[in-house]
Amino acid sequence: MTEDRYEGAPAPGRSAPPPVRVMLADDEHLIRGALAALLGLEDDLQVVAEAASGPEAVAMARTFRPDVAVLDLQMPGADGVMVATTLRAELPGCRTMIVTGHGRPGHLKRALEAGVRGFVPKTVSAQRLAEIIRSVHGGSRYVDPELAADAISAGDSPLTAREAELLELAEDGAPVAEIADRASLTPGTVRNYLSAAVAKLGAENRHAAARIARAQGWL
Repeated sequence: MTEDRYEGAPAPGRSAPPPVRVMLADDEHLIRGALAALLGLEDDLQVVAEAASGPEAVAMARTFRPDVAVLDLQMPGADGVMVATTLRAELPGCRTMIVTGHGRPGHLKRALEAGVRGFVPKTVSAQRLAEIIRSVHGGSRYVDPELAADAISAGDSPLTAREAELLELAEDGAPVAEIADRASLTPGTVRNYLSAAVAKLGAENRHAAARIARAQGWL
């Protein structure tokens, strides 16, 4: 008589592979806690760390060395893409994923440039997220099809790198003189760049242009 074995069970004499070590970073405590509880039900996944901000996520990753870091796009201190960039440099063995409720084409492009392996909306189910975590850990890349379609249809940012840089400096309402000092440019040059950015985005002024660019993920 042969012994029945369930599909995926380790062969006799072999131990099961260690669980995938996961870090969750999201400033919404309720969402993060619920996700940790749901992923904890998966035998092959282990939530080893949780973080509520970008800097905390980096610190936790350095301490716990997760296999996969699941990062919220928008967090205090540093967004998910910035965290992914840091982890790529410091912990190349850690795969990163972005989970967001505010996906924009520009966000997707930045994420891919930062080496992010997964980009999914917060509407994804916990079961599906677990599947994507396994896939990303195995070396695959996953991008939500709707976000990918939006990125293709929207095209690239119309802003040059310098225009985007100066718009970001203008985002908090800083005067031209201060922006010029921080960017090491003359005030006239700053005005020219900002005027070009305003015109490209069809905005009323530089502050409105910054809001538009931020909403599209271009800053």
